[in-house]
Order: sequence, then C-alpha cells, then structure tokens
Amino acid sequence: MSSALSMPARRASPGVFVALVLTLAIGWLVVAIDGGQLFSVPTTVSLLHVAAGLGLVAVGQTLVVIGGSLDLSVAYVISLSTLVAAETMGGDDAALLPGIGLALAVSAGIGLCNGLLVTKVKINPFIATVGVGLLLKGYLDNGYDGPAGRTAPALVQTLGYQRIGPVPLSFLLLLGVAGAAWFALARTRFGHHLIAVGGDPEVARLSGVRNSRVLVTAHVLCSLCAGLAGIYLASRLGSGAPRVGTEGLYDLESIAAVVLGGTALAGGIGGVAGTVGGVLLLAGIDAIFNQLEVDAFFKQVIRGVIIIAAVAVYAQRVRGRAAP
Repeated sequence: MSSALSMPARRASPGVFVALVLTLAIGWLVVAIDGGQLFSVPTTVSLLHVAAGLGLVAVGQTLVVIGGSLDLSVAYVISLSTLVAAETMGGDDAALLPGIGLALAVSAGIGLCNGLLVTKVKINPFIATVGVGLLLKGYLDNGYDGPAGRTAPALVQTLGYQRIGPVPLSFLLLLGVAGAAWFALARTRFGHHLIAVGGDPEVARLSGVRNSRVLVTAHVLCSLCAGLAGIYLASRLGSGAPRVGTEGLYDLESIAAVVLGGTALAGGIGGVAGTVGGVLLLAGIDAIFNQLEVDAFFKQVIRGVIIIAAVAVYAQRVRGRAAP
C-alpha cells in the first residue's frame, strides 16, 4: 500500500492553542480592568454553548476540507434542520426521536447531493455547494416568515440547557463527535483514503482509492454534522428558525475555525483537534467582546482580521515549503 494511504492526519498545530491561551489571558486581564469577570460560570457556560454550535459544523467542515473539497451550504442545512426537527416534534416528547431522525436524514440527503455534484457532475465544490445553498435559501425564504414548530420539551431541557457543572451537555456532544471524527481520520481506512484524496487525487486513484465514494461520504458526514448543529440550536430556541444558520455565519465561521486549526485549504493536511482549538478561540474572542460590550461592527472587523492573518500565515508556510 502506498505510504500516502497510511499517513495519518497531521497533529493539531500548537499555534492555535498558544493563541487560545494568550487570548484568554489577555482577555481576562482587560475584562478585569474593566470591572468584569471573564471566567464566571455564566460566561463560561455561554462560551461553551457558542463553541458547541459552531464546533459541530466545523468538525464536519474539516472532513470535506481535508478531502480537498468545501461546503458552503451548511448554514442553510442548519436552518432547515431546525425546522424539520421542530415541526416534526410539534412540542411532543413522543415525537422526539422521529424529529431527530428526519432532520438528520434530510441533512444526509443534502450532503449526498453535494457530494454527487462535486464527484459525478464535476462541478467545483464552491459553486456546487453555493448553488445547493441558494436552492435551500429560496425554499426557506418562500416557505417561512419566522419561527415555526415547537421543539420537544425533553430535548430543550437536556441538550438545550442541561449541564454538568459549567459544562453543557451540548459541549460534551461536540467532544463526542470530534472524538469520533478524529478516530475516523487517524485509525480507519476511510480516514487514510480521505487524506490521500486531499493530498493528491491522482496518486490516490492509482493506488486503488475510490475517490468519488470517499468524497461523497465526507460530504454526507459534513451535512450530518450541520444537521446535528441545527437540532442543537432548535433545542436552544425552542422552535425552528429559518435564518439561524445564515445569521450565525456558520458557513464562513466554520471555515475560519478549520483554517485557524491548521487544516490546509488545499486538502490532505489537518485534523479535528486543531479545529476544536480554532472554535474555542473564536468563541473566546466573542465572549471577551461581549463582556467589554464591543460594537457588533467592530467585533466582525476584528474577527475578519484574525481570519485573514491565519490564512496569510498558512500561505507563507506553504511558500516556505515550496521554496528550493
């Protein structure tokens, strides 16, 4: 077997965790000077809730990016899954499992569509997933003016708000999903094949890898993660929300977390642990800005600068490796 197929996912870049520690330390000092508390229980719980929603999407995004693809439809998948789950449940605990199952099935179907467009129709992933996203947007805009359905109370009480100490159950769900993704990348044939396809599709094909099947699977898993994020958000909101995914910028923020975590946009290099670090970094910055009551516009400017800087550092490293 080719060495490219036995190569595990790269370990998380320590840079994102160093940046996380420095950001939280500086943020704690600035907030303390301002008279607030960054690490109070309410702030910590809020930070982990933000990380849970974004993290679920980002873990799935990591898989497709490692495979050399991309998914810009995830924000709309999130919105649709909140509606499917909440409308199916209708506030009835007896419909909890059917609601979750149907939301995940719809999400998987969208991922399958994305994967087939990319692999069989040979459409660029950016164009294919934006196109699917716009189709979903049209359905949501035409069919819904506002919240719809009602989430089962049992789901609201558990996934939405229950916690162990300061750690919400939703964050534990994120850790479970991230652990499963890490295991898939590092210890399974699918993971090794995905990394090989992202690194060099032609070499992977000549080595016997079924590139199309691997990428379609990655897209299905990505949409399933987005569907899980939608179910979580439905549990927090108590209903379906047709614009929660786009208003939360989950498509761009998930890619930002992936890049901050050290995964190469070109594919073939990266890992889930770094993505979780990137998610916590973005959530930490958000928590600091909220404590300081920073203007929303300025907050987005700073986040944009951080993302651009991360991509610039990545590009510089790539050029450094390519230099003779």
